[in-house]
Order: sequence, then structure tokens, then C-alpha cells
Amino acid sequence: MMTETGGSAPPRFTLWREVLMAYLAPALMAGAGGVASAQPDLAIAACTSIAGTSAVVATLIGSWLQRRGTRGGWLTTAPRIVPTVALTIGAAAVGSLVAWLVTGWTPGGTTGHHGSWPDRLRLDLPLSSALAAGIITWRWRGAHTTRKAQR
Repeated sequence: MMTETGGSAPPRFTLWREVLMAYLAPALMAGAGGVASAQPDLAIAACTSIAGTSAVVATLIGSWLQRRGTRGGWLTTAPRIVPTVALTIGAAAVGSLVAWLVTGWTPGGTTGHHGSWPDRLRLDLPLSSALAAGIITWRWRGAHTTRKAQR
């Protein structure tokens, strides 16, 4: 798509591509870190609790932004950093709450059979949630602002 100035416009916000990248990026990065540092728990968590959480959060927030963003409001009128920080903090808080609930309900005897995964969730869920929320909001807002400015 060409703009009036001759440059090409940034690609539109496409949710399935964003969710795919929200899964692949942390899975590859954390998985490579787990393999390189010989931490099999990290390599497994990269594809499960880290990348899975990131993809779920990207799907939820991305679809909410697509529905809600068309109505305008603070998501489109505030500076780009404001909705990004707000949704990042909110996602980290929800991720922390979910991790706390899951690790609190996990029976004490399961860690012997499953390694340290319940303890990993205390870090994986809030961090993955925050990163996915921040990135998806920043990218949505950039695509939304650019399209709006071109009209």
C-alpha cells in the first residue's frame, strides 16, 4: 500500500500474525536460552508456560483492542505510552494473581514428580503477560494511529 508521499504504509494490525509472533518469539528465545545453559526446565517452560501465556494474553488483549478501539476513547486519544503502560501493568497484575492461585492450589507432593514448574509459574505468568500486553498494545496503537493519520 503506497501513501501520498511515496513511502509504503506499515502493515495493518492482523491479530493472528500478532498471536503467532507472541508465541514464537518467547518460545524460541527462552528455548534457546534453556538449551544453551543446559536448563531443561527452561527449555520446556519456553514452549508451555512462557510462550503459551504470551499467546493467550496477546489473543485476549488484541481482540479486545480491535473491538474497543474502534469506538475511540482513551485508547486512541491518550499518548501511545499511556494505554501501553496501563495494559502492561494490568496484565502483570492478573498474571501474578493467576500464578498465586495456581501455585496455592497445587498440592505439595506434585513438585517432586513435575520438577520446579509450580515455582516457575510465579515468574513466567506475570512476566509473559506483561511483555505480551505491552507489545501487542504498542503495535496495535501504532497501526491504529498510522491508519487514522492517513485518512
